[in-house]
This record gives sequence, structure tokens and C-alpha cells, in this order.
Amino acid sequence: MRVGVLTGGGDCPGLNAVIRGIVRKGVQEYGYDFVGFRDGWRGPLENDTVRLDIPTVRGILPRGGTILGSSRTNPLKQENGIRRIKDTLAKQEVGALIAIGGEDTLGVAARLSDEYGVPCVGVPKTIDNDLSATDYTFGFDTAVGIATEAIDRLHTTAESHMRVLVCEVMGRHAGWIALHSGLAGGANVILIPEQRFDLDQVCAWITSRFKASYAPIVVVAEGAMPKDGDVVLKDGSLDSFGHVRLSGVGEWLAKEIEKRTGKEARTTVLGHIQRGGTPSAFDRWLATRFGLHAIEAVRDGDFGKMVALRGTDIVRVPIAEATAKLKTVDPKLYQEVGVFFG
Repeated sequence: MRVGVLTGGGDCPGLNAVIRGIVRKGVQEYGYDFVGFRDGWRGPLENDTVRLDIPTVRGILPRGGTILGSSRTNPLKQENGIRRIKDTLAKQEVGALIAIGGEDTLGVAARLSDEYGVPCVGVPKTIDNDLSATDYTFGFDTAVGIATEAIDRLHTTAESHMRVLVCEVMGRHAGWIALHSGLAGGANVILIPEQRFDLDQVCAWITSRFKASYAPIVVVAEGAMPKDGDVVLKDGSLDSFGHVRLSGVGEWLAKEIEKRTGKEARTTVLGHIQRGGTPSAFDRWLATRFGLHAIEAVRDGDFGKMVALRGTDIVRVPIAEATAKLKTVDPKLYQEVGVFFG
């Protein structure tokens, strides 16, 4: 059998480890042939392919990004998108498709499998860690490590100048990166999308920190919102899945803090730095296991499923179930770390 592989949505460390695991096991144990589709769903839409074999995946384990390329192409919004994908799969003699991605990429895979009979298996990928069916997604651990290192560095320069430093991290609807990196990095304020923040309380925590002769660090997720305001947008443009471009809350917050407290405040936006570079050991381990179990699901003909981490086990869950709702930070967990605020 020939198996197709694609990586969609935002890139993240660990994608190449998944591809490697799929191809190595698929070729060595099952004798499968593989074809990679370039740039997410654009590949099968336009029949843009690359051969995948063992020499192709040799040496890619520690590489960030994806050798297949990625995009936020939504085939459901393309003219004759479904028919074009099915035609490409037929031309390439693809008997199964493995889609590696987050909520949007896997949402398309779920519809293709459940409504149009395309045999798909999903692999969860997002640095936001917001897919409810899996304990962790690969890419998240690396992003947290990068953000934590940045916060560590910000502490020294903040204390040298005794100024407020605001660190904006990714997190559209879920504050997992902000929460984990903020706690690990010793931030004095952590703001997440799940809990609207009181600006007066934020300023009170900052003032309290200065009274103790320390410079405060504020970690804010890009989707965090004040109680009496709305999400801060980079601009009003939408991607093909209808998402607006976030970023800007950090700069807005620094200006408000400076105005209300009289203390100098500066902003660092980590942005795509969190996505780049070599994957952590944990993400290599998890991504590799996801790849091995994804090709097992293909071998078993268990389509319409996504591989997921539950404890230390890799299980299979319906893709539609995995993308039905986001995994967000529990209020109790956020309250738990509140002892370190201020």
C-alpha cells in the first residue's frame, strides 16, 4: 500500500520526528510505500508531492520545522476542494492518508474521513497543547523550554534597570505555555485567555513587587483579555480557517502599567521563536511514538482515529472527538499558582 503524509497548520519542533517514525516502521515492518504532500492541504489540492523513503528521513530527528513544509490552507473553502483531494489520492494510488496537525488540520481530516470516505489517521501537533483528547501534544515542551529560558534572561535585565518587563507568549485560546513557562521562570504575574484579568490587580501585584526591591516579570498569553476590554489584534485580517492575527496585548499592557504605576515598562514578544529550533528530548520521544502508532493504525485499517497520549500509553480516539472542544486551563490550576503573584 502507498501511504500519504502531510503536515498542516503552524510548524513546530517534532514534526520531522513523526515523519521519520512513520516511514521507518512503515517501510521496515509493513513494506509500505510513502508519498509526502507539500505544504499541508495545499499538497493534495494541487498534487504537489515528494517521495518519502528511509534515505529521505535519515538525519531529520533533531531538525525543527518540517521537511514537507506547512500552510494553513483550508480545502473545505477551495472550489471543488474535496474532489481535487480525492482525485490526487487516486492519481497517486494512496490508500491511506496521515494528517499531522492541530485543531484545524485535524478538523479537515475528520470531515474527509467521516463524510467523504477518505481513509485518514490523525497525529496531534500544536505548541498550544490545547487538544482535549491527548495529555500532551508534541511541540509544547520545546515551546515552554524556550519561553522559560527567555524569562530567566529577562529577570537579570529587569533587575539591572528596576523596570517591569512584559513577556508575551503564544496562546490564542489556551494559556498552557504562559502558565508553565511563567511558573517555571518565576514570573510575578501570569495572564491567560481563560481568566480575564483586572488591570488594577495587575498593577497592585507589580507595585508590591517593587516594594520588595525586586523588578517584576509579567507573562501574558497573546489571547489574554482585560475584564473591561477585548482581545488585542495585530490587524483585522483572517486566515483560511477564520482566525484573526493576534499579538499586541503585551505592548498594550506595558503602556497601561507604565501609565498607572509610573514605573518604566518594556515588552518582549517571543512569537515564532517558540516554534523554531531543535525539539526537546521529550518532544522527540513523543513525536516518534505518535508516528509509530499512526502507521500501526493504518496497518489495522483503523481510520478516522487520532493517536493520543494518555498517561504513558498511546491510544486511539476518534478525530472528531479530539477536535470537538479545546483543552483549556482549569481555573483551579490557575488559582494554585496564584500564591506567586505579586
